[in-house]
Order: sequence, then C-alpha cells, then structure tokens
Amino acid sequence: MHYDAMAQEALRGVVKSALKRAATEGLPGAHHFYITFKTDAPGVSGPDDLLSKYPDEMTIVLQHQYWDLAPGETFFSVTLQFGGQPKRLSVPYAAVTRFYDPSVQFLLQFEAPPPAPPADVKPSDETAEPAAPPAAEDGSKIVSLDQFRKK
Repeated sequence: MHYDAMAQEALRGVVKSALKRAATEGLPGAHHFYITFKTDAPGVSGPDDLLSKYPDEMTIVLQHQYWDLAPGETFFSVTLQFGGQPKRLSVPYAAVTRFYDPSVQFLLQFEAPPPAPPADVKPSDETAEPAAPPAAEDGSKIVSLDQFRKK
C-alpha cells in the first residue's frame, strides 16, 4: 500500500496549505517559514547563477522580503532577494525536504527525492523495457515469474 509515501504526500499538503494561506492572508504575527529543498530535484527552476551556488540543497526564508508567492497544485513560485537582486524560484512540493515555522516550533521533514537525470543521459538497462522472452523450439514462450512478484 506504500503508506509511507501516502503520509509524505499528505504532509506536503500541509506545506501547500500554509503557503496558500500566506499568499492570500499574509503571515500572521511572528510566523515565518524556512523551506529547504533539493536544488537538483526534477522541476526546480531558478537563475543558474543562484542554483549553481547550491548544487544539492538550499534553504529559503519567507518572512519579510518575499514577493509574488504563487502556490500551485504541484509547485510554488516566489521572488526573493539574493545579493540585493530579486530572483524568482519555482519549487515542486516533491523537492521540499524540510518545512519549519520557528514561531511555533513546527517542523516537517521529508525524504529527499531522487535527483533529476542529466538531459544527455540515456536510461540505463535497468529502467529499459525488458526484452521479450525467448521462444522455445516448439513455438511456446518462456514466461519469467519476476514480472508477477511484488517489489
């Protein structure tokens, strides 16, 4: 049933709801968010000069100086200041590894997603479709039981 994956997805919904509330109502009182995400995860986008400084993971703070927070269904986008320059980031919720609101000591940690494969790499033989089973001399096919086993 993959309950662990379902729980991770449900908790990422908490992050999405918090960002939607912050986008529409602002951050009340002392609330602010530290959001850590994998910069090499599929779908993460931002200026190359910024993401190259953080090739694995990055933490952003949503507190006073953030603009155009746009939480979508699968990702959020926000503009933040880096070195005095506004820069736009888009982060899939699946790339988020940590969400922390220190004003209420609320912390969520997530399993890291696998990194995005480089664009010029072909899929390995393990991910390729299995070859058709060989046919016996009498025309019957040999069927591997591996395709029916639970993984």
